[in-house]
Amino acid sequence: MNSNWQDFLLAAGARIENQQLVHFDSPQQEILAAQNGSILTDLSHFSVVQFAGEDSEAFLQGQVSCDVRQATLAQARLGSYCTPKGRMLATFLLWRSAEGFFMQLPAPLREAIQKRLTMYVMRSKVKVSDASEQTIRLGIAGQAAFAALAELGGTAPEDDYAVARCGAVTAIRLPGQRFELLVAPDNAAAVWQILSRHCTPVGSGCWEWLEIQAGIPMVTAATQEQFVPQMANMELIGGVSFTKGCYPGQEIVARSQYLGKVKRRMYRARLQSDAAPQPGDVLFGQGPSEQSGGMVVNAQPAPDGGFDLLAVILNSSIESGAVHWKTPDGPVLKLLSLPYAVE
Repeated sequence: MNSNWQDFLLAAGARIENQQLVHFDSPQQEILAAQNGSILTDLSHFSVVQFAGEDSEAFLQGQVSCDVRQATLAQARLGSYCTPKGRMLATFLLWRSAEGFFMQLPAPLREAIQKRLTMYVMRSKVKVSDASEQTIRLGIAGQAAFAALAELGGTAPEDDYAVARCGAVTAIRLPGQRFELLVAPDNAAAVWQILSRHCTPVGSGCWEWLEIQAGIPMVTAATQEQFVPQMANMELIGGVSFTKGCYPGQEIVARSQYLGKVKRRMYRARLQSDAAPQPGDVLFGQGPSEQSGGMVVNAQPAPDGGFDLLAVILNSSIESGAVHWKTPDGPVLKLLSLPYAVE
């Protein structure tokens, strides 16, 4: 996190731990604002890798699951980076500017993913670098976000993942009436003050809760190499292209798509528990088998108590009638709907 920006947030009443905005006054009131109102948060818990140079598009096209050609000045993309076995090492948001391509992913993964991608540059004219402090990234959500963008001097992008300029700010529209804003560090404090007149400042966990509601997975260190993209519904939310050509794991991903039904899918669920579920926690279906029937992808406290989560679950465990957290007789997950259809 930019040190001057951190000082500003602290002066505004933020509690920051491990370079992440935890909350302001009341975590419970903040999550209720995320559910029923409009919110503003800092997104420094994500880092950004920049790809600059004339071969950047071709290089990325051969490395990631999305069609990089569709990441334009006016359109961002979701994508994933996989092992040769088709297992995801990271999920990311990709956008483009005159300076190159920018890949946003969880901050704890940035260094290793950047190093791994750099190994494959070889003779390509591509420079891979950490661009996390080039901009301050803010998230706004809710109906008041539209008025906030208008005050900044622009009109909100109409379609998901569309990109538009709003005065000195670049806005990327995200599912669930949300926007990510890219702001120059020198302008960030003034922009925050404008936005906070319309939206309630909250911790980054509220943003992650909204991601869960939108059904957008985030691979973390605990879930790296656990899922092929389809298990986490990546092809349903635009994160996989089946026509773009080769990339690491492409054969496995294509085989999963065309040679039979995917046996695991990602679901949204509610868990009533005093203990917080964590990414990587195992799940169990009913029946005599002690074998794991799934895994928690992401989880956050729910406004009405308990926890909301995304979990990759065996179809057979869903069909068994109940899915249990951590042990075969642990708390039962209540399945909730996603904003898109899962086959």
